[in-house]
Amino acid sequence: MRRPTVLDLFCGGGGAGMGYWRAGFDVVGVDIVPRPSYPFRFVQADALDAVHAMCQDVHLVHASPPCQNSCTLTKGTNHGRKYPDLIPQMREICRWYGVPWVMENVPGSDLRKDLSLCGEMFGLGVIRHRYFEIEWIGAAPLTPPPHITHRGPVRGWRHGVWRDGPYIAAYGRGGGKGSVAEMQTAMDIHWTDDHNELTEAIPPAYTHHIGQEYISTGEWGAHHEPDPAARLARLARTALHPADLTTAA
Repeated sequence: MRRPTVLDLFCGGGGAGMGYWRAGFDVVGVDIVPRPSYPFRFVQADALDAVHAMCQDVHLVHASPPCQNSCTLTKGTNHGRKYPDLIPQMREICRWYGVPWVMENVPGSDLRKDLSLCGEMFGLGVIRHRYFEIEWIGAAPLTPPPHITHRGPVRGWRHGVWRDGPYIAAYGRGGGKGSVAEMQTAMDIHWTDDHNELTEAIPPAYTHHIGQEYISTGEWGAHHEPDPAARLARLARTALHPADLTTAA
């Protein structure tokens, strides 16, 4: 039984792709700008063009459209600017081709909130709430890990007041926000040291969870391996990805 393949659109820093890889997928990333640190096969292209051309050759499409139009952290600073909202177009294309898909975005975006994930669910050093709209046979409802109470505030200056806490702010610069090294550690992303890629990335733990849900609840592989636990075991990775070996140092 071959591994499932995910098409990682707007792949950025590679956090989503690495999570799917850890869940047992092969990964192809697409972005409109070069991503030399992306740890999997990479295609430089417009994501909407790529999904038309490639979506029927993969088992799952994951899309992380730009979030400047919705993000509460940037709405004030971006006042008067217009950013594309690609969520409706991506949804329409995936439905037209009938491919299983996941879309990820920030709170405030125009997504169905099928799943909401937070770094604390996975013991990470960031909060980084993200919503996921999920559409495959057997996908709903997915069960998130317990959303336990946050252990404290995000470290940094807020409205002239310094707050110290167990989480870093993995966006922007200054004001006590996380350094590159802190963001790498907090999100478990060690293959890129590009500040912009890190601020845009989601922790691999999020898509690792979603990828395992797809393998166990989706229709992929059920004909060859009816037992969901056996499918997970068959695809389990036995070693770190070469790009991730620094985590073991």
